[in-house]
Amino acid sequence: MGLYFHGNEQYRHIPYLYNDVGEPWKTQALVRRIQKELYRPIPAGLCGMDDYGDLTGWYVTSALGYLQVDLASEYYEIGSPLFPEVTVKLPGKQPGVFTIRANHVSDVNKYIQSAKLNGKPLNVPRFRQVDMTAGGSLVFEMGPTPNLSWGTQSLGDLPDTRTR
Repeated sequence: MGLYFHGNEQYRHIPYLYNDVGEPWKTQALVRRIQKELYRPIPAGLCGMDDYGDLTGWYVTSALGYLQVDLASEYYEIGSPLFPEVTVKLPGKQPGVFTIRANHVSDVNKYIQSAKLNGKPLNVPRFRQVDMTAGGSLVFEMGPTPNLSWGTQSLGDLPDTRTR
């Protein structure tokens, strides 16, 4: 994968940086390639040292379709989900349920065509943590070719999609 080395935790956020330059389809392609080529269900199937679960944590959240690139930020960057539907049960005083659905997802259909966050169109490749913690849904329409216009809006245009 060129000079990129996924086995070193300092660099695992790099595939998601294409989102910041208006080319999220490159994030989707690279994340999916990493998911499929560098993680294997065999002994020693990880591509590097799993420092305190960081390597497996990357895989788990990336398989759900997102990653928190900047741990001090309130945002999750969107990648390429692996599963048709996942339900995340959230703890707290008022525990919520957040559902992530990727319609038509497959090994071929790895590119996001459109997305809705809590029923509203999401045209940027990120969402806020608060949009998840209250419960709700993130729904992707997936396809076999990159949608070169989805996710290219300015990241400053992130809508308020909280369910409260």
